[in-house]
Amino acid sequence: MSTSTQAPPTQAQSFFVKAQYIKDLSFENPHAPQSLIATNLRPTIEVNVDLKAQAIQENLYEMTLHIASRAVVEGSTLFLVDLAYAGIFQVTGVSQENVEPLILIDCPFVLFPFARRVIADVTRDGGFPPLMLDPIDFHALYLQNREKQSALAS
Repeated sequence: MSTSTQAPPTQAQSFFVKAQYIKDLSFENPHAPQSLIATNLRPTIEVNVDLKAQAIQENLYEMTLHIASRAVVEGSTLFLVDLAYAGIFQVTGVSQENVEPLILIDCPFVLFPFARRVIADVTRDGGFPPLMLDPIDFHALYLQNREKQSALAS
């Protein structure tokens, strides 16, 4: 009589967006109405991106994409926009070592087009041309942050 051992059934991998939302939004137009008077000078646009993730419960994570931008012309701030756009993601059947990259690369990739639209809308509603952010390489950002963490740890 032969016995065979069967591997336990593996759980199918799944990735769902359960919710997405504006967590915090700020827009400042500190020199209005003077900042809205047409100028021939092109502003310098500074953009900073930060990611925060946290486990909410088993297989459920919140990822917050924080984008801060400032437009400056001749040393004067035209506008400041600060957005924290978040999503709740359900991840199942993914190995533990793959959860972090999934949350910090794929989740912000899913959220970015919506955050980009919010920023474009709010800058347009603030009286300026819509700020259309360039796409962000979240994989490169993840690798850069990992290198920084490794350097700090050594």
